[in-house]
Amino acid sequence: MSILHINCSITVFSLLYSGSFETIWKAWLGMKQSPTVLIVDDVPENLRVLQDVIAALDCKIAVANSGERALELLERTQPCLILLDVMMGGIDGFETCRRIRSHPRYKDVPVIFVTALADDISRGFEVGGNDYISKPIRIEEVRSRVQHQLEKFQLVHELRALTVSLEEKVRERTSDLNLVNRNLRKEVSERRYMQDRLKYLAQHDFVTQLYNRDALDEHISHIISDVQSEASKHTPFFILIDVNEFRLINDSCGCIAGDELLHQLASLISEFIDPQRDFCARLSGDKFAIVVSKGGDESVESLFRLLQKGIKNFSFVWDERQFRMSVTQVAIPITLDMVSFEQVVMLADEVCYASKKSGIHSRIIKNAKDLSYDEHRGNLNWGLRIIDGLEKDLFEVHFQQVCSLNSDEPRKKIEILVRLKDEESGGLIYPNDFIRAAERFGIISKIDRWVINHTMKQLAEREGLWEQVDQVALNVSALSVRQSGFAEFIIERLAYYQLDGRKFCFEITETEALNNFSDTRKFMAMLHGSGCSIALDDFGTGFSSFAYLTDLPFDLIKIDGMFIKDMHVNDIHYGMVDSIVKLAKMLDKPVVAEFVENQTIVNKLKLLGVEWGQGYHFHKPEKL
Repeated sequence: MSILHINCSITVFSLLYSGSFETIWKAWLGMKQSPTVLIVDDVPENLRVLQDVIAALDCKIAVANSGERALELLERTQPCLILLDVMMGGIDGFETCRRIRSHPRYKDVPVIFVTALADDISRGFEVGGNDYISKPIRIEEVRSRVQHQLEKFQLVHELRALTVSLEEKVRERTSDLNLVNRNLRKEVSERRYMQDRLKYLAQHDFVTQLYNRDALDEHISHIISDVQSEASKHTPFFILIDVNEFRLINDSCGCIAGDELLHQLASLISEFIDPQRDFCARLSGDKFAIVVSKGGDESVESLFRLLQKGIKNFSFVWDERQFRMSVTQVAIPITLDMVSFEQVVMLADEVCYASKKSGIHSRIIKNAKDLSYDEHRGNLNWGLRIIDGLEKDLFEVHFQQVCSLNSDEPRKKIEILVRLKDEESGGLIYPNDFIRAAERFGIISKIDRWVINHTMKQLAEREGLWEQVDQVALNVSALSVRQSGFAEFIIERLAYYQLDGRKFCFEITETEALNNFSDTRKFMAMLHGSGCSIALDDFGTGFSSFAYLTDLPFDLIKIDGMFIKDMHVNDIHYGMVDSIVKLAKMLDKPVVAEFVENQTIVNKLKLLGVEWGQGYHFHKPEKL
């Protein structure tokens, strides 16, 4: 197998400043030996290439040809860094990493997965990584990133050694105070340098060398505090810069090219900012942020002109191909109405989204009045209300019974529904009003997690209700299905509340399932392992994709309510329901009909052989 075609993934897990490396760092420092790098790959050619690349560094090299062998070598080699392939015989790289992380002594050993797949990179970052190396490998890139991790290792552990040394010397060298003081000053200076270096690494983005999101959050929080206390003489501005069509670079040239583009753009932006006035950071992905604390809108206008000119003259060259870039830049004032970093970013993002949609790539909102009357304020307001609702516990869990159309059926099923309480009126807001905004701002998963946790908590505390219910259905969004660790979250909650997973059914819409086929299969498989069942919700919207249904391990079909609510007067919808029921019987899957509003619909559903019905005809939702 060629190294150019190996299917693997890469993630670097950060070396945390904790005590779990005690045995390794003491041995390393005591013997003054070079750190050990463990390379794990089941392809000999890959082992040889990586050995050759790393051989030039001041480190020892150990190799393992499987995940099992790597676990065996941990005690013997005590590695400071692990280069790990994903696709291997036996246990794969991800499982190997999980086992390493579960070991108290080695849970903080940095792990680098080497990949040729962009999808694996994203997955690696989601499980806690902070770096990657792509294939085909570039020698200087590999050495640079490995050296970066080894430097962090050395700084952390030398800092620990100096701390221990300082404590011992304070106790023991009281006989010669002058000498002790001289040595202490030197060592404190060294310690301060290493602390500053570690602080820099914690506050800066590795790719661009700009401040990272955490540092930006801290800075804006200080700015908001100054605005609230009226300590700021000038209106500060938040500038969001979004690189247009960035994905085309990643898709056509690879992630290494994408990183290089971001690095060059960061350097370009840095040329135009005033370090005494401006705070520049990489917000996320292809988005940059600048906080202008002085000068007001005039300074922002001047900076916008410089950025526009710089971007216009900028071109990105990669593998003899030249790309012209463009950005969308928006600026908003940080006003008294803003109380959090999330609020500022969300508002700027909404303005940026609206500007892109209207074809405007440069926009400055100069005052709060213009901002408050933005035509897209509705989405923003809903986003803020959702965040506020989660913080103030304004969400409520309701349920609706799912009733058997066969009177002899003794089982009791319910579906969990979410509502948002209006803080002013006390009334309830239904999902149709806020779910789209939650998806737009990427916070739908937070709602899913709250609903699941709250529902399980309620059921665990109310044993009588738990005993009465045979099945509890919960809706899961597409974002949650794709989110790494979400299935694990559900399984962990089941264990925490000591609930039987066999009583839970998680509903995924047909469209989401077919659009995210691979993620959906993995999600289903993990929940099935805990006894949970899966329902294919809103069935019928993806009618043309029936061929895929046999490959999805779902347990139940819920027919889209748009076909049910008027099937007694609409022949086309009646025919759709009939076809879906016949297909379900071929697949041997039970069927639930939603939006059952009257007895006429019930009679029609019975004739077609539908087993379960849900709607106001049977039960109006009520608070759990």
